[in-house]
Amino acid sequence: MNELSFRGKDRYRPSWPHFAALGLGLAVEGAFAFYRLGVVGSCWLLGGTAALVGLGVSMALRSGTTVGAAGITICWGIGRGRLYPWQEIRWIDVRETKSQYGTALSARITLADGRRRSLPALQHSTQYPDPDFQVDFQRVVNWWESSTEPAARFRPPERLRYKLTPQAVGLILGVLITIIVVLGVVMVD
Repeated sequence: MNELSFRGKDRYRPSWPHFAALGLGLAVEGAFAFYRLGVVGSCWLLGGTAALVGLGVSMALRSGTTVGAAGITICWGIGRGRLYPWQEIRWIDVRETKSQYGTALSARITLADGRRRSLPALQHSTQYPDPDFQVDFQRVVNWWESSTEPAARFRPPERLRYKLTPQAVGLILGVLITIIVVLGVVMVD
């Protein structure tokens, strides 16, 4: 099998609306900073913001996933990345995250110690659609299945944080806050 490479610079391309939003944000920040901090302070603030944005874009463009005979190498944009050998990988699946902006799919691996790692540049979302996501994901699974024994592959148990929806967490927090406030009022009286 040929080595697979999924690179951030092939997937994450800033568009004109992104640049327009960034420019608008910098203009608003610059105006408020100039008003409150003066010329020197606003230059420092805008320079720091531009440096952070540049670092973030650079890391996104350098991120990637490489699948080969030795295992899966994940790079988040800093350094050469980390190799996860096939014998450490117990499961490969797709995490689906729903939000008000649509559904995002992200391929991830589960390691022998239970940790999970997302595979950068092997993702699909409304903002960065990938029509070949399912095909690419299946190619990674094929590599994994051909490189590991069936006995070494098992689906990890679901974690509680993946079962709870934001609405359920909000309801639980609301009840807890109400109980604490009521107890506080009762104890003060």
